[in-house]
Amino acid sequence: MAVKKMWLALIVVLISTCAAFGADAKPLLLQTPTVSKTEIAFAYGGDIWMVARKGGAAHRLVTGIGMESGPIFSPDGQWVAFTGDYNGNTDVYVVPSEGGQPRRLTYHPGADVAVGWTRDGKSVLFRSHRASYSDPNQLFTVPLTGGLPEEIPLPMAEEGSFSPDGTELAYVPNFQWEPFWQDYRGGQTTPIWIVNLSDSSIVAKIPRENSNDRDPIWVGDTIYFLSDRNGPFTLFAYNTKSRKVTQVVDNKNRWDILAASAGPGAIAYEQFGSIHLYDLKSHREHKVPITVAGDMPQLRPHFVNVAKKVANAQISPTGQRAVFEAHGEILTVPAEKGSIRDITDSPTVEDRDPAWSPDGKSIAYFSDESGEYALHIRNQNGLGKVTKINLGEPSSFFYTPVWSPDSKKIAYSDKRLNLWYVDLDH
Repeated sequence: MAVKKMWLALIVVLISTCAAFGADAKPLLLQTPTVSKTEIAFAYGGDIWMVARKGGAAHRLVTGIGMESGPIFSPDGQWVAFTGDYNGNTDVYVVPSEGGQPRRLTYHPGADVAVGWTRDGKSVLFRSHRASYSDPNQLFTVPLTGGLPEEIPLPMAEEGSFSPDGTELAYVPNFQWEPFWQDYRGGQTTPIWIVNLSDSSIVAKIPRENSNDRDPIWVGDTIYFLSDRNGPFTLFAYNTKSRKVTQVVDNKNRWDILAASAGPGAIAYEQFGSIHLYDLKSHREHKVPITVAGDMPQLRPHFVNVAKKVANAQISPTGQRAVFEAHGEILTVPAEKGSIRDITDSPTVEDRDPAWSPDGKSIAYFSDESGEYALHIRNQNGLGKVTKINLGEPSSFFYTPVWSPDSKKIAYSDKRLNLWYVDLDH
């Protein structure tokens, strides 16, 4: 009965979270840029923003209650297609690039995600699971003016870019469950194929050795794409005439390039929260200086319902309270009467795997406050100084702290299947 009451208490708990926002050097996490002749559009904070191509202060183009993401300029630069969640469902929208009321193009109850445009700018290319018989998506086009979607004649496809004459498509046929798994070389690696749309025949495959290739961008006789074949994801080019692949951006800082799209004379891409432009004539790239100033409701201190984010749990030695991990916080909850305590109150830190000491005085947990996981121990009431124990090199991911019966030692394991213990008296 007590356990049930503790669970009901946690269902209604709300924890305060906030994020720092100011003029500092931290990355802004600008995402999925697209470039026109004069402007760049990108996603930030769940909205779509615009900035001059040379950079500067950005302004909002699209906002809403849900998430708006993945902007894509039309070929003439007059429209921006994007993926929006205005009505509790993920659909394709378009908005004039100078601003205005977004117009919904898709209405299927499943998720429709904007991918690109047809070459004539009359239709938006998107992926959807609406007609798939299994896990992979398919590609469709929907008219800019609205109407019924038309299926691209491919059994499965995730991304695509039309050839200049619109007769062929460079596309990624399959999806990945874990697209950010570094150096993945398993069965879900993503190739890029070129298909003749008249008969759905594969006319070429971009050469690879089981690398992850994505974001095909067809410009003239060249298909640009992102690949991790030489290390972190960076920009490559495939010449459709010579059928040779060359690396065009030297990824010196080792951060993956996560998204790329082409516009007049340039390719815009995202790297470590910043936006870069690769000039197609000079073959040089540069970071675009962008500042974002605006009212950001999500950055104000607010409450978050964590009932569906509960992970690890333990009951106190007396059974009067229980400790839970939820939303990166460590919470203790009364069995019957009393207050819920957030004993960590660390909105920018991941605290996890709480363990209550047998003497009832302390709670141990892992925290990445320092940048790598360490063992933290604090008073069960959340007051007083926190004991922080560095778990040594090499850094690792740690699991399941267990106290000794005398509350003087803590055992735990790591991702390398090693078993460790800490003696708190030394």
